[in-house]
Amino acid sequence: METLLQGLRAVSEPTRLRILMLCAHAELSVTELVQVLGQSQPRVSRHLKLMVEANLLERHQEGSRAFYRMSEDSDVSDLARMLVDLTPDDDDVISVDLERLDEIKLQRAQVAEEYFRRNAQNWEDMRGQHIDDESVDARLKRRILSAPVRDLLDIGTGTGRVLRLVGEDVRAAVGVDNSREMLAIARSYLDQEVLRNCQVRHADMYRLPFPAHRFDAVTANMLMHYADSPADMVREAARVLRPGGRLVLVDFASHDLADLRERHAHRWLGFSDTDVERLFTKAGLEIQEVERIDGGDLTVCIWTGKSRIEIANDLVAEAL
Repeated sequence: METLLQGLRAVSEPTRLRILMLCAHAELSVTELVQVLGQSQPRVSRHLKLMVEANLLERHQEGSRAFYRMSEDSDVSDLARMLVDLTPDDDDVISVDLERLDEIKLQRAQVAEEYFRRNAQNWEDMRGQHIDDESVDARLKRRILSAPVRDLLDIGTGTGRVLRLVGEDVRAAVGVDNSREMLAIARSYLDQEVLRNCQVRHADMYRLPFPAHRFDAVTANMLMHYADSPADMVREAARVLRPGGRLVLVDFASHDLADLRERHAHRWLGFSDTDVERLFTKAGLEIQEVERIDGGDLTVCIWTGKSRIEIANDLVAEAL
């Protein structure tokens, strides 16, 4: 009871309720929250400190900046979610906050999209500077088709590379990306290869425009190191998987090439197997296989996760 009361006290102030609402929609830095709320940095920081102490928010330090998001596993997580659900989006103050939050998200997206825009035409060539594309493609295709796939989703499809790789072997495939320049190139490639069962859409990888349990397999090829929130990306990918479906992630293993942040807008310096296993577990997936492909200074990994529901069914079948 004391924990719940502490949580209620921590949020029983208009600004803190606004902060909770914002952090339920995105992971935000102090600077970004100041920009939305229109209040001083010291005042916003004091509010954040109280909310972290009450376990309503989680704080993550990245270099000189700290990011805040709504707690997911604390004793008051349910309370926080309930308060957010009860707060109307059309409230005069909240609606303005969400509009300003959309502006921040747009600013973030513009940074990434500007990079893609500058390099859209030679994107395929740039990839080859870091990895053996042919080797990765061959292993990725084998991994995707290691089990029957009727419907495939490729998140962050870029130029449609994955769609072209397996388009002839699946019933239907959809690629989504937030860069219209990339999608234009992807459509051109799909037309050239007459892959009529493949299509591309403009979409947000955190809010996929598909119902739950829509796809047999979901892929994310060299996307995760650009993601603002890999956990949200994996969770959303898992949501659209059918029972027994598989998520196939291709990305760099952990590395120390920090200049890739500046030169190529990388958000993360690769991922360890432990990192990915944690992401899978939180999304309700079981890691099934890890393949490694050395490529000079960088190693590419292919991680495959499968629905825990199907795994449980498989174990029952084996026991019988």
